[in-house]
Amino acid sequence: MTQRKIVAIAGSLSRPSRTRRLVEDVARRIQAASAASLTIIDVAELAPDLGRSYSRPAATAALEDALKAIENADIIVAGSPIYKGSYTGFFKHLIDLVDYRSLAGAPVALLATGGSDRHALAVEHQMRPLFGSFDAHTLPTAVFVVDRDIADGRVTDEAVQARIDRLVHEATAALARQSVAA
Repeated sequence: MTQRKIVAIAGSLSRPSRTRRLVEDVARRIQAASAASLTIIDVAELAPDLGRSYSRPAATAALEDALKAIENADIIVAGSPIYKGSYTGFFKHLIDLVDYRSLAGAPVALLATGGSDRHALAVEHQMRPLFGSFDAHTLPTAVFVVDRDIADGRVTDEAVQARIDRLVHEATAALARQSVAA
């Protein structure tokens, strides 16, 4: 049996990034519960490559490696900060370069951060349809974290922590189902 692959995508251009920390923490929890390998793709690191690559044939080697990792993932943990009601442009550009056939049926854990509760539904109205267009299987529980609920890089709100626990459980179960099916 081959080792399952988790690919975590952090969609923030900021460094340090609350979104990156959240995505990485959730992905590492899934990894610990499943013994899968983990690849973290940080849009901030790929920004220069994304800025020069308007199509897949123009992708740099680093960007092509990231795209192949996404396309071959057994599960994706995708997170973006929400600005003006949507994910970041570089996050979207990265996803636009992914082969649309490669994510069919792939489980996707959705995460987002934002400055206000007003952005909470962006996960449902922006991120879920984005991955749905690939026929990916977005997990039922999505997590939106308001900036005030993050201190020293950790989620402090108990209700949000409970949602994260539920999402990790769903992701681990999705990986287990894939292992049985394989």
